[in-house]
Amino acid sequence: MKTGLNPLSWQPYILNMKKIIASIIISCITGLITAQTPALEILASGTKTSLRGLSVVNNNVVWVSGSNGTVGKSTNGGKNWKWMTVNGFEKTDFRDIEAFDANTAIIMGIAEPAYILKTKNGGESWRVVYENKTKGMFLDAMDFATNELGIVVGDPINGKIFIARTNNSGNSWEEIGGNQNKPMADSGEAFFAASGSNVKLFANNEYFIVSGGLRSRLISNSSAADLAIIQGKESTGANAIDIYDNGMPDKPGQRIVVVGGDFNTDSLVEKNCFYTVNGGKTWLAPDTPPHGYRSSVEYLSKKDLLSCGLNGVDYSDDGGKNWKWISKEGFHACRIARFGTAVYLAGNNGKIARVVWKK
Repeated sequence: MKTGLNPLSWQPYILNMKKIIASIIISCITGLITAQTPALEILASGTKTSLRGLSVVNNNVVWVSGSNGTVGKSTNGGKNWKWMTVNGFEKTDFRDIEAFDANTAIIMGIAEPAYILKTKNGGESWRVVYENKTKGMFLDAMDFATNELGIVVGDPINGKIFIARTNNSGNSWEEIGGNQNKPMADSGEAFFAASGSNVKLFANNEYFIVSGGLRSRLISNSSAADLAIIQGKESTGANAIDIYDNGMPDKPGQRIVVVGGDFNTDSLVEKNCFYTVNGGKTWLAPDTPPHGYRSSVEYLSKKDLLSCGLNGVDYSDDGGKNWKWISKEGFHACRIARFGTAVYLAGNNGKIARVVWKK
């Protein structure tokens, strides 16, 4: 992995220390969180865009992206938003965004051609850093392990899963593996560009991807295993994965949660969530599952999790065993701050919310 000395580059050990500190902070307030009830505060709505990209840098800096070439940014914890339409990409659907600070962010335009763009000046201008005009190309999600090391995953092309990497902060991208080494996809297996959260990357280069459709699997660098989540139709399968890193962001932890369902039946709770506490050796179904199809899930701490979908938001305070329906407001994506404790959500019609804790 390359490391840089420019001000926008975090050395991996610095990133690790920051994440460890953030983990300690979260652990310290876990008792407070579990003694309180989460609720949502709507921060913005009414913009003509479906927001599926969400990146929370810290408690104040939040970026979102969506349809109609739209990008939004707040630098004061969601009190005010700056809305931008990316010049020349007014009809592009930016399904994912990864931000490093208030000035630097990367957005992913999904399909034919697929684009990845980067800004270094807070969104005033954007530079194309990746373009793919391959027929059938459809990018689904990005993730960054550090500010330099990133991954993007796309739907299969000719039966091969598309994966590209960057090791220079997204300035350039390289498709991994020759045609012989690309991971194979099963017939009818693909990925959902629902929330930018079906892929997780770690600083040791391990990646984890969840698929859906006629078959739903957990795919990593070295293996692929069937998931017990509902599958068998184009609208079913896993939509999102999160992995609790135990304060060690250079490698995955043992706690993993996967959510999904059937987006054509948003109230269906059958096989819509599974979790493991032993790295995937065994998977458990919740005693009380999330209350419908869910497109995004996030560990807030070792025990506290949040998940959202078309018909509402669920919260678990026991590691994913039981989920409580805390809001019937629909959202596509939820994220906790990369360096902080604030939790945000994004959805249709430019809707953005923040989690607040009430006694």
